[in-house]
Amino acid sequence: MPVTFNHTIVPARDREASARFYRDLLELPEAPSWGPFTNVQLDEGVLLQFAELPGVDEIQMHHYAFLVEDDLFDRAYAHLRAGGIEHWADPQMTRPGETNTEHGGRGVYFKDPAGHAIELITKPYL
Repeated sequence: MPVTFNHTIVPARDREASARFYRDLLELPEAPSWGPFTNVQLDEGVLLQFAELPGVDEIQMHHYAFLVEDDLFDRAYAHLRAGGIEHWADPQMTRPGETNTEHGGRGVYFKDPAGHAIELITKPYL
């Protein structure tokens, strides 16, 4: 059996709001959720499991990068702009309001509702 990625737990301040943010941005359907998790399902069954962490006041920022097709990138970028979501062309956040053309594709960085650093790219790095 090949090794594949199955799921990750994404810390959230409000798990429902975070899941909705990703579903709206990436045009994903609702997925079944259970227990402390609100799930977002990506292709090939990969789950983002949003969870509020009891007793944790400050969420440590994580980085999540999503490889998307050009047409979805265009719609997602329009969604970011229409929502007034700050975004940058670089991970150091020195090029605000721009996208990049690194690695032969396009990319953009922004933060999700919990403060995680999110990246959308149209070409894989390798």
